[in-house]
Formats: sequence, C-alpha cells, structure tokens
Amino acid sequence: MLAAIIFSLCFSASVGQADVPLKQTYNILVSKISGGTLGSLEDIPKSFVNIIWQVRVPRVLFAVFIGMALAISGAVMQALVQNPLADPYILGISSGSSFGATFAILIGFGGGSLFSQFGLATSAFLGAVIASLSVLMLSSIGGRMTSMKLVLSGSVISALFSSFSSIIVYFANNSEGIKSVTFWAMGSLASSSWSKVPILAVVVSVITVFFLFQHRILNTMLLGDEAATTLGIPLSKYRRYYMLLTSLITGVVVAYSGMIGFIGLIIPHIVRGIVGSDHKRMMPMTALIGALFLIWADVISRVIIKNVELPIGIITSIIGAPLFIYIIVKKGYKFGG
Repeated sequence: MLAAIIFSLCFSASVGQADVPLKQTYNILVSKISGGTLGSLEDIPKSFVNIIWQVRVPRVLFAVFIGMALAISGAVMQALVQNPLADPYILGISSGSSFGATFAILIGFGGGSLFSQFGLATSAFLGAVIASLSVLMLSSIGGRMTSMKLVLSGSVISALFSSFSSIIVYFANNSEGIKSVTFWAMGSLASSSWSKVPILAVVVSVITVFFLFQHRILNTMLLGDEAATTLGIPLSKYRRYYMLLTSLITGVVVAYSGMIGFIGLIIPHIVRGIVGSDHKRMMPMTALIGALFLIWADVISRVIIKNVELPIGIITSIIGAPLFIYIIVKKGYKFGG
C-alpha cells in the first residue's frame, strides 16, 4: 500500500492540463525533497518545476491527508454509533460547515479583519465545531449519552443548520456567491497550497495516530453498551472524546476542501472485507486506502474532461455509490462480523 501511494503521488503530480513526463516529475520531487543534493533540474523547464512543486505537490498532499482523515473518521463513527451507514458527516458536521461557508460567501465580513483573509475556511470550521458541540449537548440531555441519541441528535442539528443555509441562499442577491457555495459543497482540492499543508498535516497525523492505538475501545463499542459496562469500560466518556476529535479533524478537512462524500462511508466497509473487523488491523489499512482512493479520484477529476476540472465530490460519489450498492447486495456481509 505504501509503494502504491508513492507511485500514485508521482503519477498524480505528473498529469493534468499540462502533462509532465513521469521521469522528470520524479527528478523534480527527488531534487526538491533532498534540497538539491540529489537529482538535477538543469534539463527540466522551469515552468514544469513550478507546476509540479508549487501547484500539484500541495494538491496531492491534500488528497493524501484528506482521504486519510475522512476514512479514519468514518471507521470511528461507524463504531461510535454502531451503525454501518455512519460517516464523518452523520453528526451534523457537514450542515454546520455548509452554514459557516454559506455565511462567509454570501454575507461576508468587513475588510481588513482576519475573517476577510480566511473567511471561508474559518467560518466553515467554526460552523462544524458549533454543530458538533450542539449534538454533544443535545445527546447528553436526560441521562447517559447513547449511540441512538447521537444519531437522532445529529439528524436534528443537521436539519436545523441546513435550514439556516437555505434561508441565506434564498434571500441572497448574489448569483456568483451562490455558484461558489454550490461548487464548495461539491468538494474540491483547488484551494490547496503549501501554506495550508502544515496545519492539515499536523491535525490529521496526530489524530490518526491516536486512533490507531484505540483499537481495543473501538472493538468494544461494536459489542454494545451492555457488554462494555460488563467489561468496565465507560463508553459514554470515550464517545465524547472520539466525537470531539472526529469533529475537529472533519471540520479542518471540510474547511479546506468542502464536502467530499462517500470516502468515510465506503472505505471502512471495503477494508473490513479485506482484513476483517478487528480495528487493530483495520485502522492502518483504512488510512492508507482512504489516501490512495482520493489521490486517484483527484486524478480522474482533472483528466476525465479536457481543460475542465470537475469537483472531486462528484467523482467520489460516482465511484462510491456503485461500490456501496455492491456491498449492500453482497451475500454474507455483516457489519462488525
């Protein structure tokens, strides 16, 4: 899987509206990563170097970290709520982010402020956090938090924030802004840049590594609340921690790339079919396959129509829907078994 990801990184960086030979792409990457001590750029056009290093490499890294984040979040959420249909957006995160982004695009902020420079990403992230905290508070009312209360609370908060977004769109007199909201909602990696990579890389890497070591708790969650209580594991406490972390990682992803569907839903199911439902084996493979899947989805979005870049969310849905239908109709498939 690691070898496949490395090859995919090089291939993805070499294709696009301006194709760069794979050998030259490899030389550029080796030279830049080694600080010029390895590889030579003398025979490579400077335009190729700038395209690969300044535009496509940050984009491919975005695909790696975002695919990893969504896949890991999906696996955690499916165990958290004991529902095979769960994905990172089930707790209203997508609707909260949409509201924040819609607010930033169609209403905006005053010039010269922090929000005027980072309005879209900041507002989308804040919307995701507010939605997640609302779900957490609502599901805790009236006693212990359960998986059923989480799902129901997420549905309520999601509907509420969706209605807020619809109100803003309905009264907005800004056709260009509405078009931007629609494009953002479909998901895209076009906003990638070197300045954004460090934040995304740190948040995704730290939280992913944390969840890789939580396999025992995640396995226990699949057994249900009664079994966990018998084993002396306070699932309610872990649900809060896990929900906050998945909200954080998903909020950062959505703030940078918009909503990219189906990755968190189908990748964990695919991995279970390969390595089984034990999260000790499942979680590392989920992260790797999620990264690989989004790299190639991004390649398809850039090359399927000449001189046109499709929103990556369209590609993931076109690929993901048939795969999920196959998983549903496949005989013998059981969630957690």
